[in-house]
Amino acid sequence: MSTKTVSNRNDPVIESRDQLIAAMAKGEKPKDRWRIGTEHEKFVYCTRDQHAPSYDEPGGIRDLLMAMTEFGWEPVYEGDNVIALKGADGAISLEPAGQLELSGAPLENLHQTCAETGRHLKQVKAIGEKTGKAFLGMGLWPDKARAELPIMPKGRYEIMLRHMPRVGSMGLDMMLRTCTIQVNLDYSSEADMAHKFRTSLALQPLATALFANSPFMEGKPNGFLSYRSHIWSDTDPHRTGMLPFVFEDGFSYERYADYMLNVPMYFVYRDGKYIDASGLDFKDFLKGELSVLPGEKPTASDWEDHMSTAFPEVRLKSFLEMRGADGGPWNRICALPAFWVGLLYDQSALDAAWDEVKHWTMEERERLRSSVPKMGLDAPIGGGGKLRDIAGRIVEIASAGLTGRARLNSSGDNESGFLDPLREVIASGKTPAEVLLDKYHGPWGGDLSRIYDDMSF
Repeated sequence: MSTKTVSNRNDPVIESRDQLIAAMAKGEKPKDRWRIGTEHEKFVYCTRDQHAPSYDEPGGIRDLLMAMTEFGWEPVYEGDNVIALKGADGAISLEPAGQLELSGAPLENLHQTCAETGRHLKQVKAIGEKTGKAFLGMGLWPDKARAELPIMPKGRYEIMLRHMPRVGSMGLDMMLRTCTIQVNLDYSSEADMAHKFRTSLALQPLATALFANSPFMEGKPNGFLSYRSHIWSDTDPHRTGMLPFVFEDGFSYERYADYMLNVPMYFVYRDGKYIDASGLDFKDFLKGELSVLPGEKPTASDWEDHMSTAFPEVRLKSFLEMRGADGGPWNRICALPAFWVGLLYDQSALDAAWDEVKHWTMEERERLRSSVPKMGLDAPIGGGGKLRDIAGRIVEIASAGLTGRARLNSSGDNESGFLDPLREVIASGKTPAEVLLDKYHGPWGGDLSRIYDDMSF
């Protein structure tokens, strides 16, 4: 989740719908300026006893963050608390229970992305060795109850933690017990945005299946392959899901703005503090009738903040954000952006991918989304058959897209090699979660503590 660091009193006040639309339209870029922004989260644990460290304990999250400054990262404060770091490789931020996230810099190619990931993991591992910490690449805490997890001192999270139980049964699990890999991608025009949004939204369940990596909860199998994805099914119905209107003719920035106007608010940020606006209506804010800020109208930053509080499977801000994948090990952190860049940044690949899914009805898309957390590649697709029937074709379309981009490293390799972890899933027929379940029921003999050896960075 994003980290707010400053409130800008010089920010323009929103006086028209055009300003709402401009927040998305300003992301338009010519193809040669398209970039790749990769975000990945990992769980932090103490090597001594595998507990999740609190913010303030000796060698805890605060100390870990401050130790990272030896690599040139600069601390970002909320009040007296360091809650993020900024540097040449983007930003490091805290998720609600101390999960550590790198929001990477906007990069030109996947070779740079994977190098950035490698630098980050090398740095956190070095600091971890000094402070007795290690990092787990999973989509869900495999063995921790909610009550065992700390809460990070961020005002935004305090508001969300109060609000989540009012609107869904699993919002706290989403905040405290999950990790993801995401990628942010550009578009050239409103039509290009719509084409990419539709295609990536339809295929998001495939990403969920290929990266499914959360089959355990509180020490035992949970009955799902991606429990993290299942959690989103009852987090907050007002701000999650498959967004049927994206597939309608005429989908536009304005239509997405209308959707966001109907998403209840979480907060307003003023003078370095979060004001609880949970459940309030942004439309009232536009009229100067927000109860917690009477007489004030929103600024452009308020609208951008609000847009960051929706959590559909694909999210639009001034870029498109792919949100379907579980957290995982280093090679999958590189594979996730490779999958989406291959499909969305080459026109032939984008058209071919859409051709695979355009005939699905909305009912079929929803059925796939609801089935995939438990069934993975065996989930039913539109027109009959299973997700695994198209998985190989989609990955090869992505590979052709990456080959067509022809972004080479110093050895002359293009970016398609980053898809190898997905090719392994296709070849074996087993998602990462199923591989872990086989180990749990086989060589691990039901001892889930073994997962720390297998899945730590």
